[in-house]
Amino acid sequence: MITGLHHVAISVPDLEKAVDFYHETLGFEKTFDSKWEGDRPKSDRVIGLSQTHAKVQMLNAGNAFIELWEYQQPSPLPQDDKYSPADHGIAHIALQVTNIEEEYERLREAGMTFHAPPVDLGNSFAIYGRDPFGNIVELYEVSGERSI
Repeated sequence: MITGLHHVAISVPDLEKAVDFYHETLGFEKTFDSKWEGDRPKSDRVIGLSQTHAKVQMLNAGNAFIELWEYQQPSPLPQDDKYSPADHGIAHIALQVTNIEEEYERLREAGMTFHAPPVDLGNSFAIYGRDPFGNIVELYEVSGERSI
């Protein structure tokens, strides 16, 4: 039985910069970190790779977690930092907010990029922005009777 979403994992080229953004800028709470250089057969078996070298930081994002990974081995392929939300794969993560206009301004001033101000969708407001690595992060505010 599936009981809910536990976490979303994001592979990043610079863990410290990612933690600065997700912890310092977005305010997620650090809950767990680890690092290793090979000889982690159980981790490798879960991941489906061998002789991994990685650092990981888990952050509490309210009702779920964000897990940030920086791999040194195997060497990761870079992501196009301007990928389209229509591309296959995880298109974005959405953060539920209150006062979207205030959060939009705060995050824009902190360096997060957006292609437009928040959009009124009737029962909600939303806008896509990008983290320091180009991953799409949606700000989403429920404004009417609709709860999802």
